Amino acid sequence: MSTPDLLHGLLTAPGTPGHEEAPAAVWREAAQEFADDVSLDPVGNSVARVNGSSDHPLLAVIGHIDEIGLLVSHISDKGFLHVVQTGGWDPQILVGQRVEVLTRSGPVSGVVGRKPIHVLEPDERKKAVELKGLHVDIAVRDEEEARALVREGDPIVIATEPVELRGDRLVSRALDNRLGVYVALEVARRVSQAGGGVGPVAGVAAVQEEIGSHGARTMAYGLEPDLAVVVDVTHATDAPGVTAGELGEHGLGSGPVITRGAIVSRPLNDLLDAAAEAAGIECTTEAAGSSTRTDADVVHMSRTGVPTAVVSIPLRYMHSPVEIVELADVEAVIAVIAGMALRLEADQKLTRW
Repeated sequence: MSTPDLLHGLLTAPGTPGHEEAPAAVWREAAQEFADDVSLDPVGNSVARVNGSSDHPLLAVIGHIDEIGLLVSHISDKGFLHVVQTGGWDPQILVGQRVEVLTRSGPVSGVVGRKPIHVLEPDERKKAVELKGLHVDIAVRDEEEARALVREGDPIVIATEPVELRGDRLVSRALDNRLGVYVALEVARRVSQAGGGVGPVAGVAAVQEEIGSHGARTMAYGLEPDLAVVVDVTHATDAPGVTAGELGEHGLGSGPVITRGAIVSRPLNDLLDAAAEAAGIECTTEAAGSSTRTDADVVHMSRTGVPTAVVSIPLRYMHSPVEIVELADVEAVIAVIAGMALRLEADQKLTRW
């Protein structure tokens, strides 16, 4: 299975929290091919709506389109860039990476530098790297030359391209969570191709999840969905050092992961289970005793409450430039959610009990 063109386009368009315009434009352009309405709200959320035979129930399928990154916080007198993170980077991963500073005039290439191991003191070698000990080198001579190119507040992303691996597996940065917005749009597309459902289906590319689900909060208030499925990634438990335990058992190739627990809707999960069984797709479970750490945490509390489910895709090496997914899992998630959308009824019971 080769990487779909849309997914490749999403992965190669940089977009940190608050700066998601490039991948959002790719997403909306693809949505124009089939959606009955494509919109962009003031916060930056994109919505692609496919009409149903009636106005309800309105299903929102939600992914978040932002990726973790860095921001320029200070430019030194020698032209080195000091940074803060926007989203959860492990500083150990940043050492030695090639990066792009996303300026208003275009990308500026650089590298993440730190003191070489040769000049580290013995006690420094034993300590974990901290972000304040790193800098971005854009190969300038001084602050004046640097300021002609970049300024404080400019976002930074890792400079890397998607690579197809063996076994229909894909490695890339930003699979968390361009996968989710890809799924959301493909679900809407397949419902449209099937002639629509009873109610509308809205694919959503929400912004700023990595810094607090800000986009999903405002989107849910404005869209007023009757029910929602949040699509995100979860830790694949088949990699060394990552065991099932609290996570549940789901490696690459194990299919959709359905969250069960406190805030998610049991009736909606039952619908997902029925759709998966009808399609012959096996699913695994992730338990969430309280929050899910996804956009579902704010969507389910919107207005008087929105029955919400979370379907995740197993992913290795989350929040790194070498995240790995198996494309068959992505396809299975699309099939299950689209199948559920087409099984909804006009008087669908949505209350928790």
